[in-house]
Amino acid sequence: MAADPLEPATRDRRDWSPFIPLLILMLTYLGWTLFQTYQLMRESDALVKVHANQERQFQESKKLRDSLDKVARETQMLANRGNKGALLIVDELRKRGVTINPEGSAQPPASGPATPAPAPTKK
Repeated sequence: MAADPLEPATRDRRDWSPFIPLLILMLTYLGWTLFQTYQLMRESDALVKVHANQERQFQESKKLRDSLDKVARETQMLANRGNKGALLIVDELRKRGVTINPEGSAQPPASGPATPAPAPTKK
């Protein structure tokens, strides 16, 4: 009694429910989503800390820049009055590309991120 290969073997056939595979798939997706959310929250906290540290350093560098600008302005004023040493310093700074603004410090740029120039595209 040979079984016909075209007839389905009803005796060996089992009806599997899709519940278990779908449950595993959904739990895996939920776990992955929770993990990604946790990682993004950690990265966000780290970025906030880095930004706070940079803000402090930025304020300190601004103070230093303002004091250096004040010294340069005063040196420029001395050079304008005819002081030979100040004139030599101003000339050397000019040769090195340093410009002195005699009116005071320039207005700071508007707060917010600077918009980078678009990258050139090759055609």
